[in-house]
Amino acid sequence: MNNPRASGSAFADVSAATLAVDLIMPMIEAGLADKKIGDSGFLYIVIMDPGLGPDTCSFEDAVLYEHAVGDRSAWDADYALYAREKARVCWTHRRNGHEVRVCSPHLLRAQETGVWGGIWLDGISVGVSGANPWFDEAIGLSVAAAFRAIAKQRALAHPESLWVLGGDHSE
Repeated sequence: MNNPRASGSAFADVSAATLAVDLIMPMIEAGLADKKIGDSGFLYIVIMDPGLGPDTCSFEDAVLYEHAVGDRSAWDADYALYAREKARVCWTHRRNGHEVRVCSPHLLRAQETGVWGGIWLDGISVGVSGANPWFDEAIGLSVAAAFRAIAKQRALAHPESLWVLGGDHSE
């Protein structure tokens, strides 16, 4: 699932998010298969657009990519809801979910969950649910790091696009 928008990150788009999850998927599948990362056997991942923040748009408009692992009809909990809420807390507060929950619970709003397992990495927010929260974090960090690497690769492949549009760059 994706949510197309008119604006957002130039290099960290839906295709980059899809590739990031695809790169990390062998690790996820291996962990789910032998229950090393959790007992549910399911996982849900939400990646926010790093070019859109809570000061520029709604949460729904900033959701870039979502991915389910496992048969959703067999879920024993709403992992999508939990992953979205984890992503929302990280996106809103620009901190890791565990950091907000443990170190800064005063930042949590009444409607926000205190469940941790979402991450914030250099402006990238990823919510993951289905594994134990510490492994939700590890998966989220892995996805975010791959997502960031893909964006860096794309930016370096097109250095001319890093200039501000319309500006005079002659010296």
